[in-house]
Amino acid sequence: MSYWSRAVQTARLMVGVPDYDAYCAHRAAHHPDEPVLSRAAFHRDRIERRYGTGKGAPPRCC
Repeated sequence: MSYWSRAVQTARLMVGVPDYDAYCAHRAAHHPDEPVLSRAAFHRDRIERRYGTGKGAPPRCC
């Protein structure tokens, strides 16, 4: 991975944008027989995990 690509990835992670390409690479390497989420489903899942939604979600002040 080039320096610029790594810098972009770091900046995105710093502001809370999950890395879909890294997710796809991980799934291909470690879970090749399992389906991969679509980009939209991946981002929705990350938001739900970060902020919590539904039953059992941690209470939030805002």
